[in-house]
Amino acid sequence: MKTLGKGAEAIIYLKDGDVLKDRLVKPYRIPEIDIPLRRSRTRRESKILEKLKAAEFPAPILIQTDRQSLITMGRVVGEKVRDVIEKNDTLPICKQIGGLIRKLHDLGIIHGDLTTSNMILNPSGKVVFIDFGLSFFSEKDEDKAVDLHLMKQALDSSHYRISEKGFNAVLNAYGKKAVIRRLEKVEQRGRNKGKH
Repeated sequence: MKTLGKGAEAIIYLKDGDVLKDRLVKPYRIPEIDIPLRRSRTRRESKILEKLKAAEFPAPILIQTDRQSLITMGRVVGEKVRDVIEKNDTLPICKQIGGLIRKLHDLGIIHGDLTTSNMILNPSGKVVFIDFGLSFFSEKDEDKAVDLHLMKQALDSSHYRISEKGFNAVLNAYGKKAVIRRLEKVEQRGRNKGKH
């Protein structure tokens, strides 16, 4: 078993060609809170992966879960979008991302951590979303707008050279006017907070 990565929530392993995600025990949380929290997040992520598979959305395939803290998924092969978005043809990748965010939101799923580190460009040139650990179900325009805002922040901080044209391409492909209008309000709130 090889460790692929360690985040705040979980350790990711490669085991027999599959990806194993193990949600970490948090010693600073009392077990009465920690155990149910890890269980509920594991179950929610598993449900989301099942729904994405049924919708043929490009995401890791759920293989199994213990419904407590472990999820086994199919491995997604390719390069992180973070590493290729500025080297490759940026705008087609951003258009793909915008279309996929739209599809995700139409399924009533909020990713919760939309960054180019959580997207893989597979060998056939298709973008695949990964890491649904912070995802949840919602139909609210506000939640969808916040998801887009996270994407914009990720582009601004990691890919500032292409962030403006890249995010415009994301929004053009996303296309949901009501959510984009809400995004403007979310950004306005952020700017107002910064003035205090």
